Amino acid sequence: MDASDLLEALISSLAREESVYARWCWSSGADLAHHVHDLAKAAEADWAHEAVRGATGPTTLMEIESALRPVTRDTATDLMVNLSIGSLVFPGHPARDHTRARRTAAKAISILGPGSQWFSNIDGSWENGRAWKPVTRHTFDGVVAGRGNGLVVALLQVGED
Repeated sequence: MDASDLLEALISSLAREESVYARWCWSSGADLAHHVHDLAKAAEADWAHEAVRGATGPTTLMEIESALRPVTRDTATDLMVNLSIGSLVFPGHPARDHTRARRTAAKAISILGPGSQWFSNIDGSWENGRAWKPVTRHTFDGVVAGRGNGLVVALLQVGED
């Protein structure tokens, strides 16, 4: 299995049908905001029936870029795990095994290499509550995205209460 096949399997396993979206692509890395924007549009289309009527969110690449802040690889790992197993809307009800999700996220991040760059719209640690700048029109969203080794990956959770 080559790196791209492994990354596909890893990142897909972190997604959940009901609210967590993942994708990767080959890239120069300059288009990270475009990648997040495309993932947000896919989530918004799937969750259109759940959206608050008239809700708006970022629609341009500049708005997506302004929502993303650099994070460390360790923080990116934690965010991937928590977005995969937890809920932004209903915290405290894990949807899958934490240890397995951590191994999966760490392996996916390692494929992008030690020089990879990571970004998120979530400020602060998961355990102490979360603040974020939206990347979708949904009430809750959280994204972590990275670039390295010619690859871009993103994991996005959306939700409504």
